[in-house]
Amino acid sequence: MRLTQKRLLILAIIAVIGFVLGRLAVRGVLNLLLGGTLFGGNFL
Repeated sequence: MRLTQKRLLILAIIAVIGFVLGRLAVRGVLNLLLGGTLFGGNFL
């Protein structure tokens, strides 16, 4: 595997992780605003 391929692979992995964490952050903020539970369901 060449160096450029390794760089692209690492960048792709970082992009996917960033996308997932970004979505979780958005859900967390909306959860606080709307007063729901983060992963669905009801604790009460």
